[in-house]
Amino acid sequence: MTKPKVLISDALSPAAVQIFKDRGIEVDFQPNLGKDKDKLAEIIGNYDGLAIRSATKATAKILEKATNLKVIGRAGIGVDNVEIPAATAKGIIVMNTPFGNSITTAEHAITLMLALAREIPQADTSTQAGKWEKNRFMGVEITGKVLGVVGCGNIGSIVADRALGLRMKVIAFDPFLSPERAKDIGVEKVELDELLKRADFITLHTPLTDKTRNIIDAAAIAKMKKGVRLINCARGGLVDEQAVVDALNAKHIAGAAFDVFVEEPATSSVLFGHPNVICTPHLGAATTEAQENVALQVAEQMSDYLLTGAISNAVNFPSITAEEAPKLKPFIALAEKLGSFAGQLTESGILKVQITYEGHVAEMKIKAITSAVLSGLLRPMLGEVNVVSAPVVAKERGMVVDEIVRAAQSDYESLITVTVATERQERSVSGTVYHDGKPRLVDVKGIRVDAEFGKSMIYVTNEDKPGFIGRFASLLGDAKLNIATFHLGRVAPGSDAIALVEVDGAVPADVLAKVQALPQVKQVKALTF
Repeated sequence: MTKPKVLISDALSPAAVQIFKDRGIEVDFQPNLGKDKDKLAEIIGNYDGLAIRSATKATAKILEKATNLKVIGRAGIGVDNVEIPAATAKGIIVMNTPFGNSITTAEHAITLMLALAREIPQADTSTQAGKWEKNRFMGVEITGKVLGVVGCGNIGSIVADRALGLRMKVIAFDPFLSPERAKDIGVEKVELDELLKRADFITLHTPLTDKTRNIIDAAAIAKMKKGVRLINCARGGLVDEQAVVDALNAKHIAGAAFDVFVEEPATSSVLFGHPNVICTPHLGAATTEAQENVALQVAEQMSDYLLTGAISNAVNFPSITAEEAPKLKPFIALAEKLGSFAGQLTESGILKVQITYEGHVAEMKIKAITSAVLSGLLRPMLGEVNVVSAPVVAKERGMVVDEIVRAAQSDYESLITVTVATERQERSVSGTVYHDGKPRLVDVKGIRVDAEFGKSMIYVTNEDKPGFIGRFASLLGDAKLNIATFHLGRVAPGSDAIALVEVDGAVPADVLAKVQALPQVKQVKALTF
């Protein structure tokens, strides 16, 4: 049997190289190759696995040449240097190591917070310049101060734990953090506006998504108390950098520390040169221990897959065997869409998710399907969640996940029902897979429908009154939104009803506002799948 061959095109620990060799895998260690796209494209077809860090860009053009490649392993969490759709299209598993950098990144955030409090970098520069400006650098204590943590997942909860050890009061904003989990880790769960209002220090630990982009902008800064200090070790783009500079100049923000930037490498920035700003070059994961951890982890994961077919921490495929995949695939697609449907309609913290499997689907490997539900549910807010990491992320946030398996009790051969309980309400959606293999939405909040999942849809709940459909359709026509499909459902004549409309293209916010203003409308949402 031919040994699998792995190319390491970035600087990886020698211990990782040894793991491959010890497991019987042939290794080609070329740590500088990732910078040479042409050379990488020329030889990539010779390998079964590619182990990388951030320097290698696994583009669609390079992957097109990867005729034998089965797995890409990223030593670290971020996989934006890999074109996931292109890899998936070629059947290449993409793995990452989502938790190897957690402690290191959390410690960096705490370090920057302490440096801000006592102006350490500025004082060091002044003192080494031969000055003795003892009275210039008047810092603040952190004991008793309020730390606001935006995003209290794996890294955020570690930051909270360290801050509590420093005798700080910790408040956290995270829509997916349950009150029980917040209590367990010793933080007070609050809404974002309250966090902005109360916090003396604010630290960001949330992924960059459409919902979190510029979560700290001029409007958010205006709600902060004067003298607040801001730390971002998460993702560039979470903060409007110019708005921070303006607030620093106005002395509304006392100091800011950034490890991540909108554009990286950041060779210039509006933040650079400001006397009350500390900048580091994305050092969150830059410790010997963290780099060793992620290197060893990715080597073990890739070896397991190449030798046994076991899949762990894949960002583009669930942990299932090759024999199970054909049967599970359509139900995984359905589950992810049902979760996404519920997630896009959820505005408050999730307490519990109940997934009911009826009929033939109940006899399948439901753990993979449950992971797909959670992935779809969490992704609208958390972005980087995938079918492998979703159960861990849900557990971190204290979400209760129940699976119920029973014989068919409906008209469908297989039925999946997702019920999401939040702090404010409970919502259920059900779906099935027809013989054509396509997932269908068949029930929303007890109202029967029969709808395919379109790429761009408008969901409306309304009172069943004459004339509504005409006015609704006219608004879409006036906005030049072409209707692809139109699905309706109601409890009874004149009672609660829903409309699911697939349209060609994105739905502008002003159109949604006009629909919401119709007298019969209770709720309207733009959904994407």
